[in-house]
Amino acid sequence: MLNLKNAFIMPPLKLGYCEKEKPGFVNEKHINFYKRTGKYLGAAILEPLFIDLSLREIPTQLGIDNDDKIEGLKKIINVLHNTGTKAVAHLNHPGRMANPMIPGNVFISSTDRACPTGGKPPRKMNEKDMRDVTELFVQTAKRVEKAGFDYVELQSGHGYLLAQFISPEVNDRTDDYGGNFENRIRFPLQVIDAVLKAIKIPVIVRISADEMTPEGIKINEMIKYAEILKGKGITALHVSAGTVCNTPPWYFQHMFVPKGKTREFAYKIKSEVDIPVIFVGQINTFEDINKIKTEYEGNYIAVGRALVADPDFIGKYIGEVKEEYRPCLACAEGCLGGVKSGKGLGCMVNPEINNPDLISEIKTNKPKNIAVAGGGLAGMEAAIRLHKKGHKVTVFEKNKLGGQFNLAWLPPHKESLKKLLNYYFEEIKINNIPVEGKEVNAEELISGIFDEVILATGAEPVTPPVKGLEKYYWSEFLEDKNLPKSKKIVIIGGGLIGVELASKLTDADNEVIIVEMLDEIARGMEMIERKMTLAKLNKKGVKIYKNYKVTEVKDNGETVIIKGENKITLNNIDHIVVTAGMRSVNKLAGELEGKIKYHIIGDAVKPAKAQDAIRTAYETVKTI
Repeated sequence: MLNLKNAFIMPPLKLGYCEKEKPGFVNEKHINFYKRTGKYLGAAILEPLFIDLSLREIPTQLGIDNDDKIEGLKKIINVLHNTGTKAVAHLNHPGRMANPMIPGNVFISSTDRACPTGGKPPRKMNEKDMRDVTELFVQTAKRVEKAGFDYVELQSGHGYLLAQFISPEVNDRTDDYGGNFENRIRFPLQVIDAVLKAIKIPVIVRISADEMTPEGIKINEMIKYAEILKGKGITALHVSAGTVCNTPPWYFQHMFVPKGKTREFAYKIKSEVDIPVIFVGQINTFEDINKIKTEYEGNYIAVGRALVADPDFIGKYIGEVKEEYRPCLACAEGCLGGVKSGKGLGCMVNPEINNPDLISEIKTNKPKNIAVAGGGLAGMEAAIRLHKKGHKVTVFEKNKLGGQFNLAWLPPHKESLKKLLNYYFEEIKINNIPVEGKEVNAEELISGIFDEVILATGAEPVTPPVKGLEKYYWSEFLEDKNLPKSKKIVIIGGGLIGVELASKLTDADNEVIIVEMLDEIARGMEMIERKMTLAKLNKKGVKIYKNYKVTEVKDNGETVIIKGENKITLNNIDHIVVTAGMRSVNKLAGELEGKIKYHIIGDAVKPAKAQDAIRTAYETVKTI
């Protein structure tokens, strides 16, 4: 059994906080992250540590390839140990999944075939390569022990090197390391045996119980693998699903995949093999935890991105922190998106992550009376943060709290986004922040009641100058009560909103045509969502005209589109939807200029994503 203060474990979350000039070295960002998130956990598994500089997944990844990394890693370990939290080193060889964009990276595998969704063709490993890789794992594991980690976790799933041998879809060898199950696990077991022999600290193995591909790893073989690993003396099995190559939505546990499948896999292995099992995968509500404990008899529960959204998530679950938790939406917008962009792990809903200036515990010594004009995400974030700093706040919202984010959870598979609205609504209520259901005017704001003003007045849709365009829709079709069926619909604008609308409309058997002026479709959409949504539109037969613009809409149902000299008439169109962009609404700024101090936040500054709206509110509150 794992000797932990409680059942909660942080899985290995890629942070991407290293400085490119000092690859692999710990800095203050790492220490602050683990100090903030690890406090209430039984154990924290650090982000995947590269075991050689030529085997990195991202340029800013933490490393343990050399003794010069130990000093920094000890600082993280000490921060965790100070709160009784155990530290786990996650070791992984990416094999063919090393990042092809990093100069000097090496690509080896059980095969010489590249990942079908991208990457460089690897060199098929020979037995010398296997001995070298085994020794690399051994020396790295010894370094883990030397650094003072409590456990080591070996990655044997998710489409990385050891799983590339296990997977019948990837392993095409005809020697003693390919073919039947016993041969495919031979090399992974050699590595695990060697590590177990070389160190005294306990070893955890992470697996994909199912790669979620037709020919990939399946649960029945993983039950056999688990039984073998138990016999070899590993301490626990960390059960996940998917592969970074073929099924990244499962690998990242994106909101587009059904919640709970990994729990079923973990429970099946736990039922068949008497070994401690760590449950993982979209565990981001208290209900999820309770369900795993009661229905699946889960002993150990890995909570990852919920701790990014709210570092006190577990503290609140066990009752040591008495507040509502800020919800994780499983959207991958700030966490995966931040790492991919090179900014490092952030969070759509939590602006304090990857932010050196925390304001959550700061109280003002000069309370002010502040008006917030607009109750969308930015306005609500600002109001709540200002209230908790000790200011008096009044929110003015002429329509409905939540603004345009009330539409965000309506497209297919995005229901989890509603949790953020519910969180804000509850926080407004709990903190007794007054909300005036009206549009505030400049006279009221400068009447002497308020000391400062927050303008969070959002944005409005842009209507392009199209001849004959009189009757059209914007977002109305996202609501089920307004959703047409079996109609022919043209969407003017193929950005995020237009593509999400197209996805919703196809579910009601509508024939959809997207007309986009630029050569890119689904601009601003998160990477995994974009790939899955565009695949769906292609399967549904949605026609997409890029680099075209709509020039005329006729009463007889004809819509004329033009690309250079090429002119096309679309016939029998029932409805026109316009999603041609947004423009900021901030007319109050001019009326307040010179009369009262004001701040503009959110889409009122520049139409952008929810993460940007929340962040601008947070950054503004710092200054008040």
